[in-house]
Amino acid sequence: MEILASEFFQRALIGGVLIGITAPLMGIFLVLRRLSMIGDTLSHVSIAGVALGFLIGVYPVAVGLVFAIIASFFIEKLRKTYKTYAELSIAIIMSGGVALASILFTMGRGFNINVNGYLFGSIFTLDNVDLITIAVVTVVVLVAIRTQLKELFLLTFDEDAAAVSGLPVRFYNVMISVLTALVISASIKIVGALLVSALLTIPAACSLIIARSFRQSVITVVIIGELAVVAGLMMAGVWNLAPGGTIVLLLIAIMLVLLLLKRGMKMGS
Repeated sequence: MEILASEFFQRALIGGVLIGITAPLMGIFLVLRRLSMIGDTLSHVSIAGVALGFLIGVYPVAVGLVFAIIASFFIEKLRKTYKTYAELSIAIIMSGGVALASILFTMGRGFNINVNGYLFGSIFTLDNVDLITIAVVTVVVLVAIRTQLKELFLLTFDEDAAAVSGLPVRFYNVMISVLTALVISASIKIVGALLVSALLTIPAACSLIIARSFRQSVITVVIIGELAVVAGLMMAGVWNLAPGGTIVLLLIAIMLVLLLLKRGMKMGS
């Protein structure tokens, strides 16, 4: 197909493939720890950083990344403050992120700010700086997970046991939040702030349907994420659809098919 020869589409594929690895990987840890909404929170905070980046003339994704990392520390701090109501931290930070983003975008009305591109994604406009950013984030995430997989596994399934065994729980909680912030900031231009949490959570939801172990879950989320990203980009390129929305709807379709297959297998047995 002609579109495969296009440089902008090749960049989109490279960026999509990289995010198709890291976002689902981080998502499986968040979903298993019942923190799936943290994706929405950090993405909204990132958008506030993007808006500030436009206002001060600094690479928007980099400013969004800084905002997301700072927000991840605040979330962890509030989670410790409201131990019984840990979800409050996510709600508070999300509200603050949305409020700040709205104010900054209002201040930037006189500037050429492509709001829709960051809200809904604009993967076909990825440039070399974006690809380098995504590649660096991918390497950081993969190295962190590869070297700390056992510790993350214990923390994910039994945080109290991890603390008793001497694991620095606070450090690993912050690490997961920071890695998630990095992935979300890098993903914003691909699927958009309003859809990025789907790339974190839906592959994880799919893996929980078919995987029988944690290791299988880790492998399954990556396969499903890559399948949806590559197929979604191809469909969006050929039929001129919104890439982010196409990827997310494809993920939902995969999940529904898996649910139907599982139900059919149960009825058959």
